[in-house]
Amino acid sequence: MTDQICIVIPTYNNAGTIGRVVTEARQSGLRVIVVDDGCTDATADILAGLPDVHTVSYTPNRGKGYALREGFREARRLGFDYVITMDADGQHAAADLPALLQAHREHPDALIVGSRDLHAGNMPGKNTFANKFSNFWFTLQTARRLPDTQTGYRLYPLKRIGGLRWMTRRYEAELALLVFSAWRGVQLLPTPVSVYYPPQDERVTHFRPGRDFARISCLNTLLCFLAVVYGYPMMLWHKLHPRS
Repeated sequence: MTDQICIVIPTYNNAGTIGRVVTEARQSGLRVIVVDDGCTDATADILAGLPDVHTVSYTPNRGKGYALREGFREARRLGFDYVITMDADGQHAAADLPALLQAHREHPDALIVGSRDLHAGNMPGKNTFANKFSNFWFTLQTARRLPDTQTGYRLYPLKRIGGLRWMTRRYEAELALLVFSAWRGVQLLPTPVSVYYPPQDERVTHFRPGRDFARISCLNTLLCFLAVVYGYPMMLWHKLHPRS
């Protein structure tokens, strides 16, 4: 079954970590697709020196949501039915891939959602607050509960999540993927994973607190409206007509 699964890693200027992340991901035996989201550092040169890595590249930088969409499309083009997404900054441990794969074997139609320990000592306080905030809105929009709606470490069943044209270009795309999948009747299965946060002076982040938080807030407002007119009716329909 693993020949149907690949790993998609979107990257933007992660030259300090991308080599290690890809190398460790490749040790799982899964095909790795790296999406070079308009990198301007040495990332492209590093990727060129790595064996058996499929790369999708474009310029300029267009955001994580856009990179994920291109990665999913390439995975489909190559014949894969499932995609595991990992971040390029080293937060996600390749050692947790067997846990995601085991959850997939037991629940092959589910969207497997990596769940971090939000009370871990190295978890930044602002991340814990943001995740609780996101969890609240997700429950309101879907009537489901997840312990971690902001992790990017997931296994997606591509045939169940539908079309990709509606995906937004930046960080909020990952939240929208969860919500729309819930509305489509996809099982969302949390699976414990570890997370590593480097020291503040070594941390690379492209999250823009003011602008991106505003985008997420606007998206949540829209999703709450859509939940009433589309999401809840769709979930009821899927409940009455399983696997339709």
